[in-house]
Amino acid sequence: MVGLKDFARKLKTKDGELTYYSVPDFLSSVGVNPDRLPYSIRVLVENVLHSLDGFLVTDEHLNIVSSWRPQTERKEIAYMPARIVLQDFTGVPVVVDIAAMRDAMKALGGDPRRINPIKQSDLIVDHSVQVDYFGTLYAYIYNVRLEMERNRERYQLLKWGQQAFSNFRVVPPGKGIIHQVNLEYLGRVVMVKDGVAIYDTLIGTDSHTTMINGLGILGWGVGGIEAEAVMLGQPYYMLLPEVIGVRLIGELPEGATATDLVLTITEALRKKGVVGKFVEYFGPGLANLSLPDRATLANMAPEYGSTVGYFPVDENTLAYLRGTGRESVVPLVEAYVKEQGMFWSPEAPEPEYTDVVEIDLSKIEPSIAGPKRPQDRIPLREAKERFRIILKEEFHKEGPTADEVIRQLEEFESEGGGHVLTEKDVAVVVYEGEEFVLTHGSVVIAAITSCTNTSNPSVMIGAGLLAKNAVEYGLQTKPYVKTSLAPGSAVVTDYLTQSGLMPYLEALRFHLVGYGCTTCIGNAGPLPEPIERAIREHDLVVASVLSGNRNFEARIHPLVKANFLASPMLVVAYAIAGRIDIDFEKEPLGYDPNGKPVYLRDIWPSQEEIRDYINRYALKPELFKKKYADIFRGTEEWEKLDAPTGVLYKWDPNSTYIQRPPYFDDFKLEPEPPKDIIGAYVLVRGGDTVTTDHISPAGPIAPDRP
Repeated sequence: MVGLKDFARKLKTKDGELTYYSVPDFLSSVGVNPDRLPYSIRVLVENVLHSLDGFLVTDEHLNIVSSWRPQTERKEIAYMPARIVLQDFTGVPVVVDIAAMRDAMKALGGDPRRINPIKQSDLIVDHSVQVDYFGTLYAYIYNVRLEMERNRERYQLLKWGQQAFSNFRVVPPGKGIIHQVNLEYLGRVVMVKDGVAIYDTLIGTDSHTTMINGLGILGWGVGGIEAEAVMLGQPYYMLLPEVIGVRLIGELPEGATATDLVLTITEALRKKGVVGKFVEYFGPGLANLSLPDRATLANMAPEYGSTVGYFPVDENTLAYLRGTGRESVVPLVEAYVKEQGMFWSPEAPEPEYTDVVEIDLSKIEPSIAGPKRPQDRIPLREAKERFRIILKEEFHKEGPTADEVIRQLEEFESEGGGHVLTEKDVAVVVYEGEEFVLTHGSVVIAAITSCTNTSNPSVMIGAGLLAKNAVEYGLQTKPYVKTSLAPGSAVVTDYLTQSGLMPYLEALRFHLVGYGCTTCIGNAGPLPEPIERAIREHDLVVASVLSGNRNFEARIHPLVKANFLASPMLVVAYAIAGRIDIDFEKEPLGYDPNGKPVYLRDIWPSQEEIRDYINRYALKPELFKKKYADIFRGTEEWEKLDAPTGVLYKWDPNSTYIQRPPYFDDFKLEPEPPKDIIGAYVLVRGGDTVTTDHISPAGPIAPDRP
């Protein structure tokens, strides 16, 4: 066995000396130049090195990971993440399992209190809130109330687990999206355990755990069984990955956003084929990306197919830690990553990669993606014509699009008569005293939602400034658009409020609806009944526009067939336009009170203006310290929630949701030998691009769906 003591070194910190295990010294001892390894592989080497015990993690694992080559042989290693993050949907079964283990321990005569997560485990409640109320100041309050009513039993279980288990914390509902809480608060880059400094690594029960890669922390999403095994002290066994390098050059041009960049990279990497591989970003353009921009790119790794989308630690990382109130960890992080050869700078030697894809940031242009896959990018300038093609080829509709119907109506009105629209593809709807027309391409959902973009001040401030300019021109969102604002954390609403931009978003009906995944996870909630009825009766291909990461068929809303990913700024613009088939360059968004046309370019904020607002209002340490000071304390409803207490969970035999699993019935301390599995059947055999949203959608299942 490798002598760990041979590579033990001391690191002086303000709090005293810490031990760490030197990656450069170990690699040099086995004849490997540390500089040639991708940064993400260096983190894996460090993880295996400090986890070495000769039993679960062996010399063979260390030899495999340190022998990484660009065309590496796919051998198995044991990865020992330092911590685990869980969201509420996938975290509940894990808590149920551990509660059942405690029952089994008691039945076998042992002490049930010995059953606990071994690794630090944090569960963030963020997938449950639904957008029932919108467009009003009370939307947030009422949505949270409904959330507590619908999820009471689940929340009682989680609240019990919070007091029953050690190494287990629960972030209550209404506190933020799991990945943003991880990025802004939980992530430390370097952790200290029993006087030993180790690199911060994790796995999570949500695919977008990769967002933390933007902070230089290695982590990705796994299934509940794997996460539970790691929680209980087992390694995550994985094949040593190939690493695709993405060389970034240039700088984003005026008018392009991080959302546009991520949609472009998602398209490029899907074509390249990176499934089962690590993606690592490098190159001179890296220095031009803020950390929130990096987190946006890292978040979308599941959409471009890779295991991770990794960014090494650099000066931007340290600045972000300071800006989010974690300045106390910066000296340790900086010293540790530099000692371990994991700190990136423009002068650092370029590692070797399995293959390299080059992306010129200066060529990124405004884009959307859809109607059902994140990789199907559409340049904004082509969106109008592309939708007409999509309508015909994807949905087999020949009927008029929203643009054509609007022109017909204008002609009718100019001739002094009423309007008579008899096409099956056009519906005249009356809702809240207003009459309007819905047809193919009408936007009925516009949602600023999801972890992907709501962690990024540049696009959130941008959306606020665009709303401000729109309101000052006298523009308004269309009455049939269900608008919503669901930021990743309360810090976002703080800086939008302090900057004076929130009232403008609210003037366009983008009121706060909750701090959760909402529309992106399928919790868009119902559309107003007259609108749903019109869509059904006329079989309309209506659209949603969301600042999320997924737009799979049936995910956003059962009746909304065309779903497009876009930046928060474009979400606001499309809510004003009310249709997806608009050419923003040639057609006005609307008209001011004097009848003058107002174009998107008239209200689009400049990068300089966005940066000025960010510097003045957004990355302020005091905002983050204030919001995260009571992160584990819930709302009044959560604190008043009557939950079981004690060592063992009190199962309700009448529950239709939470039952004690039967795994431990007749459980024996000595397991029986494995047996052949006979008569097993395939449960689901899906084709390409079949997702869980087709099989078991996160959102509501309509009565007429299978």
